[in-house]
Order: sequence, then C-alpha cells, then structure tokens
Amino acid sequence: MATLYTHKDKNIRKTWFWMSIFFVGIIFLGYVVAVVFDEPAILPLAVVYSVFSSFASYWWSDKIVLAMTGAKQVTKETSPELVQIVENLAITAGLPTPRVYILQESGMNAFATGRNPEHAAIAVTTGLLNTLDRSELEGVLAHELSHIGNRDILLSTMVVIMAGTIALVSDLFFRFRFFGGGNRNNNNAGGALALVGLVLLILAPIAATMIQLAISRKREFLADSAGALLTRYPEGLASALQKISANASVAKASKSTAHLFFASPFKKRSFAKLFSTHPPIEERVQVLLEGGNVQH
Repeated sequence: MATLYTHKDKNIRKTWFWMSIFFVGIIFLGYVVAVVFDEPAILPLAVVYSVFSSFASYWWSDKIVLAMTGAKQVTKETSPELVQIVENLAITAGLPTPRVYILQESGMNAFATGRNPEHAAIAVTTGLLNTLDRSELEGVLAHELSHIGNRDILLSTMVVIMAGTIALVSDLFFRFRFFGGGNRNNNNAGGALALVGLVLLILAPIAATMIQLAISRKREFLADSAGALLTRYPEGLASALQKISANASVAKASKSTAHLFFASPFKKRSFAKLFSTHPPIEERVQVLLEGGNVQH
C-alpha cells in the first residue's frame, strides 16, 4: 500500500545518484569539448561549473523554478481558503506547511518544489482555483503534498537544472562547431575523439529527456494513490483530473519544467504523447477509481 513516505529513502538515494552522474558527466563533456577545440582551459571551467551547478540545483532549484514560472507567493490575508486547505492537509500528512504560490494562467495545473519538506512550496494556477470545487482542489493539493512527503520534489526540481545545463552545453558546442571552431588536427585520434564528442553531445539531451520520463511517470501514479489516502476521497482527485484534462496548458512551462506539473502543461499533440512526462489522465483516473496500486 502506498503511503506518503513509501519511497522517501529511495528518492533520497536517487537524488544523490543523479547528482553524481550529473557532476561526472559535465566534467567529461568539458574534457571532450576541451580536446575537440584544443582548449585545455575548458576542462577546469567545466569542473568549476559542475560544482556550482550541483550546489545551485540543491540549494536554489526551487527559487529558480518559481522564477521561471512567474509564480507569486500568497498568504492567509490574500488567499485565505487556499492557504487554509494546504495547512489542513499538511497537518493531516504530518508535514510542515509549504509556502503557497499562484500562477496567473488560465490552464488548470499545479506543482510542488523545494529541497525538503521544511523548504517546500506548492504553486497552483488561477485556472485551477477558478474551476475546481473544494474536494477536487483538496485532491490536487494532497497529490502535491504526497510529492513533498515522498521527497520527489528535490529529485524532480534538480532535473530541471540538470536538463537545462545539458541542453545549454550541447547548444554551445554545436554553435562553436558550426562557426568553424574545433581542433584542426587531422590525426586519426583527434578525428575519432571529435566524432565521439559529437555523438555524446547529440545523445546528452535525449538522455536528459529519458531521465525525466523515468523519474516522472510512475511517481504520478504513486502521488495520486497517496493523495487519495490523505483525503480519503479518491473521487475528488479523479474528478479534478477529468476537468484538468480539458485544459492543463501553462504558457510559461518549458521542456525542462514539464515533469514538475500535476498534468502535462503542453497542449495535446498525438506525437508528443510518446514523450510526455506524465501518464495519460484516463489511466490515472482508472487507477484511482478502481483502487489500484502501482508497484515500484
């Protein structure tokens, strides 16, 4: 049976694992780029950048994500009902009350972020607040609190920084390469290394996307299940999902932040479903209403 803390320890281990992979990967990409461009100074820069990015992704990732999405913090004075619901659910879950934010977006969506329950935040769109009734809103917020209790939020938020950094490094490499940079040596070793570098930098963004998919899809089922346990009313969350399926788009969402949201923040496209960071809403509703559990 899924609970708020079923996968907490596993997610903490995953976080340190992916941080280590990210740290080593950026240094290795820096080494490849340094050799390809015959610029030894690039390697120490890659080391410094990797250390800084790893540090930033742990300590400041929530602030970065909230700034990227344009979320604004609210209080009991400005949004009393919303903050009260979050407080009540947090008490029931045995969690500190997270900070509450609102996104000025017509689409119905939400996300949680932060490095731990003591430094967590939940953001909801105005479209969500204006459309859902109280039981449906409680279901969505319980889902997000489940991510906080399960320590999904640090892992998921760090992936935003990692995916963005990998994409940036790849883009810079190809820009420099296109404009004539790179080692002009014609020896076989140099050519082979350049080819390896190109292959790695092509595959790196794809790998980042695969990491997002692997982290995101099953955790949504788990958070649905734990959220339903928290409210004791799975029908509320199921009803919210059905309404949200009509319009969950968020204009300020990006590929790097998509996996954070309650539902896919992009407009529906048949091809895009193959690479969606979220399972189909129909499947999530079915699991909730049938009382199914997702094994992990």
